[in-house]
Amino acid sequence: MTYPPGPPLPAFVQTALYLRRRSLFLGALRRRYGDVFAVRVPPFNDNVVVFSRPEHIKEVFAGDPRTMHAGEANNILGPVMGEHSVLLTDEAEHARARKLLMPAFNGAALRGYRELVTEIAAAEVARWQPDSTVSTLDRMNALTLEVIMRVVFGVTDPAVRAELVPRLRRIVEVGALQYAGLRLPALRRYRPWQAFHTNLVAVDALLYREIAARRAAPDLAQRADVLSRLLHAGAEAPLTDAELRDQLISLLLAGHETTAAALSWALYELSAHPAVQRTAFEAARDEDDKALEAVLKEAMRLHPVIPGAVRRLTTETTIAGWTLPAGTTVSCSITLAHRSPENYADAEAFRPARFLEGAVEPNMWLPFGGGVRRCIGAGFSLMEGTVVLREILLRYALAPGAAKPERGRVRNITTVPRGKARIVVTAR
Repeated sequence: MTYPPGPPLPAFVQTALYLRRRSLFLGALRRRYGDVFAVRVPPFNDNVVVFSRPEHIKEVFAGDPRTMHAGEANNILGPVMGEHSVLLTDEAEHARARKLLMPAFNGAALRGYRELVTEIAAAEVARWQPDSTVSTLDRMNALTLEVIMRVVFGVTDPAVRAELVPRLRRIVEVGALQYAGLRLPALRRYRPWQAFHTNLVAVDALLYREIAARRAAPDLAQRADVLSRLLHAGAEAPLTDAELRDQLISLLLAGHETTAAALSWALYELSAHPAVQRTAFEAARDEDDKALEAVLKEAMRLHPVIPGAVRRLTTETTIAGWTLPAGTTVSCSITLAHRSPENYADAEAFRPARFLEGAVEPNMWLPFGGGVRRCIGAGFSLMEGTVVLREILLRYALAPGAAKPERGRVRNITTVPRGKARIVVTAR
């Protein structure tokens, strides 16, 4: 029983490369060691085996959730999301959390949210000035945070919003190295970890206050936001305040900057590809949601926001012919799978049509993970992104806002446009 081959570099060097040059690092390792290789990236995970072929990913996603713990593998999220998070629990506890959350993201719920998301998107785009340069990462972060505040938290009180919004933004904007250090309590004595922890404590106090107020709301059963739905759905087996807090923060981190980054990348690519943009505008005009969704999906393929879907093995397990010991973390690399020329013809090209032609097979497109741990907010994210693209494209033509091609950088655990994906907007 041995691990697959991997780089002989010291663990701290591997971690630094993974955080700062993730795509280049993983691509170089696949070229050097093949489709399966091992890396060490503490404090995330010490022994990681990376897979990227669809058949290998299928083995992981179809694996028994009792022997492949996703929650345990996502331990780096613990200091922020909390022990009750749907992303950090496993087996029975995870199934309970998922069962409570799922009704808030089913088809009927999404149809109910769509009008509100449209209203928020239209208000955001109406503030843009024609013939100006827009920093799309900043504007999409503001937009998606507003969606989270109203759709998930259900906060409409201006005073509460004024307190909560800037503090939530500080959680999201933490750097990758700072985020990696959150697992070390000793660092809380030093800036910037001390400031982050102080802000998180303040956020918790605000959320607990809002939860208490919502529990007492006389119209709780009529409210459609996710927090109210969770309180109402859990009436027979009530969720504790700590459980509610952890799910709210998880939905914030899983659904805020991820969607904002995906939209930023989509707008950047549309600005750089006039012919694709013209087709997308026609789709917006004709209310062709599938074609607009394809634009978002292709941006998420070409620019993965999250690097991989991970599992921690609880027992010795064989995957892709490798027998791996308990404690190993297996990673289905979204970064490698999405850029593989074996998975995608013209893998480096921005071509949304591939998602309308039936050319994308299962276990090749992985932004939302897979198996029993597939992101429950996947449908919401795609709906939100489609609505936002429509509102922008109907009002503006897009052109590149910078001379140099956009590159990615890691912020917290997501990959965002380094230059904030600036575009020039012109009224149609």
